[in-house]
Amino acid sequence: MPHQNIVFHGLLKQIPWATFDRLVEEHSAERDRRQIKCKAHLIAMLLGQLCGARGLREIEAALKSHAGRLYHLGGASISKSTLATANQSEAAAAVFSALLSALMKQLQGGYRRKVRDCVRLIDSTSVRLSSLSGDWAMFSTAACGAKAHIVYDPDADQPLYLIVTASNVNDITAAKQMPIEPGATYVFDLGYYDFGWWAELDAAGCRIVTRLKANTPFEVVEDRAVAAGSSILSDRIGYLPKRLAASRKNPMSGLVREVRVLNDHGKQLRIFTNDLQASAQEIADLYKRRWAIELFFRWVKQTLKIDHFLGTSENAVRIQITIALIAFLLLRLVHDANKIVESPLMLARLIRTNLMRRRPIAGLLRPPIPPPPDQPAFDFGAAATRAANRRRAARALAMECAA
Repeated sequence: MPHQNIVFHGLLKQIPWATFDRLVEEHSAERDRRQIKCKAHLIAMLLGQLCGARGLREIEAALKSHAGRLYHLGGASISKSTLATANQSEAAAAVFSALLSALMKQLQGGYRRKVRDCVRLIDSTSVRLSSLSGDWAMFSTAACGAKAHIVYDPDADQPLYLIVTASNVNDITAAKQMPIEPGATYVFDLGYYDFGWWAELDAAGCRIVTRLKANTPFEVVEDRAVAAGSSILSDRIGYLPKRLAASRKNPMSGLVREVRVLNDHGKQLRIFTNDLQASAQEIADLYKRRWAIELFFRWVKQTLKIDHFLGTSENAVRIQITIALIAFLLLRLVHDANKIVESPLMLARLIRTNLMRRRPIAGLLRPPIPPPPDQPAFDFGAAATRAANRRRAARALAMECAA
């Protein structure tokens, strides 16, 4: 019977290992020879992520249980204390973040579009941490938490950028660290309310779709007609306030647009954009696409289980969130290469169920090939009897010939 690799091996094949080795070298992540290898660390964390491990002891037990199968992948048995130490490494966190960026580009390469057709959703999601993380993630006297700030492509259904901060860091502070893609469409909510940042996007030729606060003044210079009976209440061209304070000029001073819409819950929204040409319905539909990133956050939290953290340090939290997104991208790459199920969620369940089995990913829905039937045990007594009979027949024949 031909050799068959385990399902986990098929998943790890999607990782650009040459790039990974280069990143390890660039960040000097294996400078201390006493620490575990970065590859073994990555495999251990991915195994725990895909198995839904709730603690480092579970990962340790899984590594020991499957040591023979993981050895050929570059994995190793790692103790709980060694894994905890590795998760505190800033260099390891940097390597895994860079690997995540490489995988994002690898997946994005299959969705080539013109820049003006690219939509980028920006949002963040919060995760609750224990009080042991209070030295860096204290949100209030009773709560600690972290935020994952994401730039998301709804057409490719994948994240494009990640930054992890404490929960008390404002969304706009993280957004200002994100790279701007000239010409793309950026859609975001009130958490990114900063006219100076909007002006940077506008100067880069980006289309902006967001919301205005209820009390933000808007000087109307043109009131466009809207279709009767639609959810569009008004479509107006005008200016934002000229000054933000008594001595500060508003950098977003050009002609802009306000589209008032009635959402599904009967609430009026003031949608802002710097696009003066698109229809009001197109602008409203773009803002409605923000729901895609909320679904992504829910998918990752529920399927990849990042509601429980295995460490308390900032690097440990960063590593776990980064590993969860690496697992998501690996599942997406495998899903695109093996169209065995329509839903990525179903594929994630199949992978989790069969992770350490020797089966091809493309054949997970086919029944496994049964082993060859057992051969009957060799009967040494019968063999000896046949040999004795052959010897007697040979002697009798020899005697006849002699006579």
